Parts: sequence; structure tokens; C-alpha cells
Amino acid sequence: MGKGDEEYGDWEELVGAALLGTDRRRGGGPAGSPQALLDAAAVHTVRRRAGLRPAEAGPLPDPAPRDPRPAPPAAARQRLAQLLAGRTGAGGGGRRGAAPDLTELLPQWLAAAGRHGYRSPEALVPALLDAARARTDLRPQALALAGARGLWLARLNPDWRFALRGGIGGAGELPAVTDRAGVERLWQEGLFAERVALLGAVRAHDAAAATELLATTWATERAEDRLMFLDSLRVGLSDGDEPFLEAALGDRSRNVRATAAELLSALPGSALAGRMAERALACVGPEGVNPPAACDPGLLRDGVVRNPPAGRGERAWWLGQLVESAPLSCWPERFGGLDPAEIVALPVAEGDSWREELHAAWCRAAVRQRDARWSRALLGEASAPPAAGPGTASLAERAKLLETLPDGERAEWVARFIRAHGLSEAFQLLGVCVVPWAGALGRAVVDALDSAREAGSYPWSFSGVMGLAERCLDPAEAGRLEAAADAGGGESGDSAGGAAAYWAEAFQRLVATLRLRETMLTELAPA
Repeated sequence: MGKGDEEYGDWEELVGAALLGTDRRRGGGPAGSPQALLDAAAVHTVRRRAGLRPAEAGPLPDPAPRDPRPAPPAAARQRLAQLLAGRTGAGGGGRRGAAPDLTELLPQWLAAAGRHGYRSPEALVPALLDAARARTDLRPQALALAGARGLWLARLNPDWRFALRGGIGGAGELPAVTDRAGVERLWQEGLFAERVALLGAVRAHDAAAATELLATTWATERAEDRLMFLDSLRVGLSDGDEPFLEAALGDRSRNVRATAAELLSALPGSALAGRMAERALACVGPEGVNPPAACDPGLLRDGVVRNPPAGRGERAWWLGQLVESAPLSCWPERFGGLDPAEIVALPVAEGDSWREELHAAWCRAAVRQRDARWSRALLGEASAPPAAGPGTASLAERAKLLETLPDGERAEWVARFIRAHGLSEAFQLLGVCVVPWAGALGRAVVDALDSAREAGSYPWSFSGVMGLAERCLDPAEAGRLEAAADAGGGESGDSAGGAAAYWAEAFQRLVATLRLRETMLTELAPA
């Protein structure tokens, strides 16, 4: 035993000395030196390891449940391993900036594999769970691919316990929705993730049966679980859900009450929507705007939040909540038969502040009620300056309105916006367009990128759009981008030449990513 080992009596003392510093022990002599501390740590480590007695072997876990889904083809399995490892797909000695970012392609691989109904290869389930642990955006698709084996492993490793609450189970986890006894047993005894998946499966088969199942345990569920279960009713929401949601307006959780009110207001024929329409019509009409003077108990029960956020007046705050919860169908009659576009274009006697409040509330109502006519009216022409929009100048609100339009109409509107205003304000709008961006939208994005290159700006000014383009552009656009990269790669000069070189690299990366995405989809196709 060395001198340092005599100085430090046990492991806890070693840890304390390391945290406090060896110079604070006994005047910093040899026994208190950093070297003595490390020597003592080495001796103690060997002693601790050698002194462990083997524990009795525990019982083996039950075998992993069988997942009947097919595994991806061999090339696709190899590609998944590469994406999970995050290695570059570029071969040779290209510049790092021109290589595809594989971590951004992983979500697309998972989505495509899910569409084909594949399961994860057994050997890659641990890496898939690690990826889902690190990136919450991957969890739904990653856990769906991991399936029953993923949940089985999550029960054995504390690092993956998140999957037990966030997973959706595998194809072999859930009983048939027609197996009433199996459904009731899993609903009463299953993990939270299994119950969420079960509720979704029952909901897809029979919406009324899902609310009946939820009602059997509703009173005993935790508030956060009630909120998540209630949120699952958004899919397939119908008038048949009204009795359950109306009862939830009396829930002890404010968040649950607010969600129930929001769902009811998305049902134009519900009793809550009728109450809100009566209140909103009393406040807004051709004669002007007269917000509510107080927030009474009836408003509170119907989901109106009493206290406004900082900077908002109480009456404006209450008015907005009434208007957004009223059925949009009530307004044409109130305004003498005018259509939505004509109503939105009307001036408001009390000034711009009430106009903005009304239009913002109508935007929220159009999104909630999925009303394309009102969304078109509030969006206006794509070529008009954003600040002069008829309903809203907010790009975030415009993006939500666009989501209510059919896919093709949405893409055409954003393409016209880009051709009129360029890419600098189009990021949020592009984010709601269906992938891949093809046709007019794909051409508009490529042309706008090429115009930015010709103008001498630098690609990092459009880094967000470039990242989206790598994930969302149709791979068929690779040829046009390749031509643009070749056209700009040979330019010379100082600032312009430098920008051209960066653009050439950015286009090379974009082209390589599009080609790789195309290869990935081909590899995933069933043999």
C-alpha cells in the first residue's frame, strides 16, 4: 500500500478530495498531491473491482413478442444503419460542405418505411431507440418502426423508458378492435403507450366505441393523461363526441376544460358553438364592435380564459375568444348576406385595433373549423404585399390558413408568393406544403435560389430554405439545380466570385441530397 493510499481512507474521501482540491489537504504535502490522489484512486479501483462478489443470476426475461411485419430489403437495412450512424453518404474527397447531412434524411427514411409497413431489423432496434431518445422529433416514427420489440427492450433499459409513454406499440401488441375482452383488458392493464395506441385503433374503427372506452376510466385518469387522451379525439371528431366533450367542460383541470371547449367549437352544430355564436353576434356586426364587459361564470365554463397575456386588454382578449369559437357560418347573415371575402374587406368603425383583433380571431376560427372559403378570404392574393393582406400579415397565421386548403391549391399559392416576393419570407409557408415539392412550387423554389445566386447574395442568407429544400424538393429537380451549379461555378472576382463559389457548393450538396433521397426510396420499394 502506497503513502497516497494510506492518506485517503475510503472512496468517499477520495471523491471529496477530488472535488475540493488536493491543495486544501494538509498543506499540500506529498500525500496531498494530485499524483498521490490518482495513485490512491487506482488502488481503490482495483480493490473495489476485485472485491465484488458475483450476484445470483436473475430470471430470464420473457422472449420478445413476434412482430409480423416484414423487414426492409437488404439495401434499405444497410442504409438505415448508415443513417443511424450519421456517416456521410458522399464518396471520395469532396468538400465537407457539399456532402449530404444524413441525420436530416433519417426522418424521411422512417416515414417511407412506415408507409411500406416495415418493421425495424432486430439488430438496429437499440440504435433506433437511442436515436429516438436523442431527438424527440423522431420518436413517433422511430417507435412505430421499433414496434413490439422496441417496447420489450424499453422495459429492460431505463434509458429507453420514454418509449413506454411515448411509443405507439407494434403491429403485434394490440388485440383486434373487435376482441372486446382483449380491448378492455389492455385498456385496464396496459402501459400508457399501449393504451394510447389502443384508443387510436378503436377510434379509427368505431369513433363512438372509443369515447365509450375512454369514459370507463376517465374519472380515475391523471390530468396529463386525460389531456392526451382528449387530444386524440381530434382525429375523426364528429357530433357524436359532443356529449362526452360537454361533460369534460366541468373537468377539474383547466387545460382539459380548454381543450374540450376548443374541440366543441370545431363542431359548428354543437351547443357550445351555438352559445358562442349568440355571444359573438351580440358583440360584432355592421354597426361596429362592442366587446363583452365582463367574463361571467358561463364564459368561464365554456373555456374562455379570464386573464389576458401581458400587453392585451381584457375586453379585446375576451372578444377574440368568443369570435374564434363561434361558427363561421353565422357571419354572412349578420352582415346582410355578404360572402367571407366581402366581410373581411369591410372597415371597422372603431379603428384598426379592433379590425386586427377580429381578423386574428377569424383566422383562428378558419383553422379550427377547417373552412377553406374563409381561409381564402383571409389569405387574399399571394402576389399582394404581406403587409397589405386582407386578413392577416402574419406569416405564421398564413401558414395555418394554408393548411386548410387542398394540397394542390396550397402549393400553387405558395409558388405565386415566392415568385412575387422571393424566398426570404417564404420559410414558414413552405413548411406546410406537401412533400415532395413538385410542379410549379418546385420550379419556383429552384428559380428563386438561382435568382439569389445571380444577385450575388450568399446562400447562408437562405439557410433555412436550403435545409427544407434538401428534405422536400422533388428529386426530379436535381437536373435543373445541377445546371445552376455548373453555371455559377466558373465565375471569378472578389465578392461576387466568392458568393458564386459558396452557391456552387450549396447546390452540389442539394443535388447530392436529392439523388440520395431518390436512391433511398428505390431501396425501400418491395422486391
